[in-house]
Amino acid sequence: MRIITGKARGMKLRTLEGLTTRPTSEAAKEGIFSAIQFELHDRRVLDLFGGSGQLALEALSRGAEFAVINDASREAANIIKENAQKTKLMPQCRILSADWKEYIRMVKGREQFDLILLDPPYTPGLLDEILGALLEAELPSENAIIICESDEQGIPAPLEGYRQKLHRYGKSYVSVYRREEEEA
Repeated sequence: MRIITGKARGMKLRTLEGLTTRPTSEAAKEGIFSAIQFELHDRRVLDLFGGSGQLALEALSRGAEFAVINDASREAANIIKENAQKTKLMPQCRILSADWKEYIRMVKGREQFDLILLDPPYTPGLLDEILGALLEAELPSENAIIICESDEQGIPAPLEGYRQKLHRYGKSYVSVYRREEEEA
């Protein structure tokens, strides 16, 4: 696993051993960033299920301004810190280890993000619950892009006020949400 392009291009990243995390495939990551490549500059990023931090670090490498990278696992948070230091992107990161519900409660009404990356465990209905909590807490900014990775059973439902595009990469599905007025 590596950073594809940008200022940290080619840097290899560490991930947790075993099946604790499921890194996004190179094909899915390439597809995600091809879809938003011209919209990354100066964006504030939230990666709620960071794993190795690869998605948020890729966004930073390509021009995003700042990223909050969270993972419930302290081991994963340590790997994310190591990867952020290795890529020299640490000054643009805040790395946390909190349950996703706890994190949303913590920042409700205090922070907003322009790019939200969601790659939770593949559990049917989980992304719908997370998206509902994010919207209720008003974490997406006015021009936010929300990207969700799931398997077929976990594809999230359409969101009111957002346009959804669905992409398939092998057994993984990526949903990209943009506010409807952004598409006009």
